[in-house]
Amino acid sequence: MNRKDTIIYEAHGNLYLNITNRCTAECIFCIKRYSDGVYGHNLRLTSEPSLSEIINELSKTELSKYKEVVFTGLGEPLLRLDDVLEITKWLTTRGVPVRLDTIGHARLLYPDRNVARELKFAGMKVVSVSLNAQDEDTYNRLCDPKFKNSYEKMLEFAKDVSKTGMELRFTVVNLPVVDIEKCREIAKEYCADFKVRGYGGPV
Repeated sequence: MNRKDTIIYEAHGNLYLNITNRCTAECIFCIKRYSDGVYGHNLRLTSEPSLSEIINELSKTELSKYKEVVFTGLGEPLLRLDDVLEITKWLTTRGVPVRLDTIGHARLLYPDRNVARELKFAGMKVVSVSLNAQDEDTYNRLCDPKFKNSYEKMLEFAKDVSKTGMELRFTVVNLPVVDIEKCREIAKEYCADFKVRGYGGPV
């Protein structure tokens, strides 16, 4: 791995983990389409860091000064589920709260596993799911998911998260085709926190 690759970066009092650039969707609003990263950090990876490299980076960091450590970056962290579980366990044993930002396709990626339960068992505190739209048609147009029935399965995964007792959050991007109020109602149905993200790319 190129040592210049950004694996961890900080913002808003949090520490963020950038462990993959791969994803299960091609969202038209994705930051990858118009930028190399966020907060001045280039998040494009020349290769994915190994589990040991990620743990090594974390070991050199004063973790107690952060509110939480967040799996995010320019890709879908759950494409590396087993590594996410191991890192979460490592952080949890050190008293660090962990959050996952995900597109929510876990049921499609791992149909034979209860991913939400595994995350809970590893110590995950918060799961933020990219709701992105008020209905399947809008979702498919905005996100171009690689799996069929992604919208439905994303909502099923969100329900799995709620059942475990982890904190669930839904996020949407403030775009004209997104019905923010309908999305807010969906979040209420799922007893989820709700966050509207700004869009900084080309119109």
